[in-house]
Amino acid sequence: MSPPADAPTQPQRTATARRIAGLALPALVVLAAEPLYVLVDTAVVGHLGSLPLAAVAIGGTVMSFAVWFGTLMAYGTTGRAARRFGAGDRAAAVAEGVQASWLALAVGLLLALLGAVAAGPLARLLAGDPATAEAAAGWLRIAALGAPGLLLAAAGNGWMRGVQDTRRPLWIVLGANVLSAILCPVLVYPAGLGLTGSAIANVAAQTLGGGLFLVALIRETRALRPVPSIIVRQVVLGRDLLIRGAAFQACFLSATAVASRFGVAAVGAHQIGLQLWFFAALALDAVAIAAQSLVGAALGAGDADEARDVARRVTLAGGVAAVGFAALAAAGASVVPGWFTPDPAVHAQTAIIWPWFVALLPFAGVVYALDGVFIGAGDVAFLRTLTILSALLGFLPAIWTSYALDLGLGGVWAGLGLFTLARFGGLVWRWRSPRWLVTGAVR
Repeated sequence: MSPPADAPTQPQRTATARRIAGLALPALVVLAAEPLYVLVDTAVVGHLGSLPLAAVAIGGTVMSFAVWFGTLMAYGTTGRAARRFGAGDRAAAVAEGVQASWLALAVGLLLALLGAVAAGPLARLLAGDPATAEAAAGWLRIAALGAPGLLLAAAGNGWMRGVQDTRRPLWIVLGANVLSAILCPVLVYPAGLGLTGSAIANVAAQTLGGGLFLVALIRETRALRPVPSIIVRQVVLGRDLLIRGAAFQACFLSATAVASRFGVAAVGAHQIGLQLWFFAALALDAVAIAAQSLVGAALGAGDADEARDVARRVTLAGGVAAVGFAALAAAGASVVPGWFTPDPAVHAQTAIIWPWFVALLPFAGVVYALDGVFIGAGDVAFLRTLTILSALLGFLPAIWTSYALDLGLGGVWAGLGLFTLARFGGLVWRWRSPRWLVTGAVR
């Protein structure tokens, strides 16, 4: 079946600033849509009180497991599809998306079931008090139903990025999240559903987005049957991304658990800071999405020089963009926390973490850009090892020391600083070596 008229049929392998921007800007909207909705959701729930805000912090942290699997689906599929697209085989690139969608559906249904069964125990494990745990569990039981749609959307984003089509995902993701952003305040306040309304709005956006990506896949190809051998190869080749993601989850789950032990105001402030961090991270990741697609296509076509040029350009772009984000964050230090909650205790805790947030952003911009380069190159084994070492030697010791010595949120965010700087040093070292420049249709 022929591709849509606005979709490229052959890779464009000139890494000009215009080409990178043409892929990155639509991807920016897609990446920013979900965390922007989460920020809206956090602001809506935050005005219900500090306890509902803490409940969403706990429930949202658990739901980040689904986002973790979604990242695996999207990034793993992008790299494989981009290499096949670069080798001139668009049909094979789309086929990677078909098999990734079957995998996404299976994993999503499993996560929805686990969320319904384990919501209570997980919330009690992470929450610092019974009231917060009960509220978080109620939110989580509903929100988990959105996992299949979330993962289907991730798989759809992956294969579309691989064939250098970032415009269709833009309209799908934007439409679903705009609908949810409208539903959330309506269901929480006029409908009187409170936290339940927030969870329903999440499920609505994720289910709609996943359904629309399925429709796009069906329009692209009729070869929709599952092929277990390809699915198994995707799982095996994605194991390093999975392990890397597990290290991230261990870090952020531990950070939320420690923050919750410092009180409701502390975990509320941590939720605000962490969601702003994730928002900045995913927005800055737009150039990394372009890197995944262009690096994968260049190496699939056997052009190592082009891949190196893409790496240089996106690293520079990521660093410059992150400095801009840091300047905006510094300017909004006294204003932004008030968007999420009127509670002065939460504001006081937010002031503790804000300098860390601002100072780390420029380093994070380079880290995210180089992550995209190496994922596109298929060099995820190195990313896995670097992330594990950074977590074990930096983040986790720092935050649990913070808990043991009662250092508060400053200690938690010092751990995030060690984690970011360790990855920065390792990625720059790898970037300067030739080891990641392996050519071929599939690594």
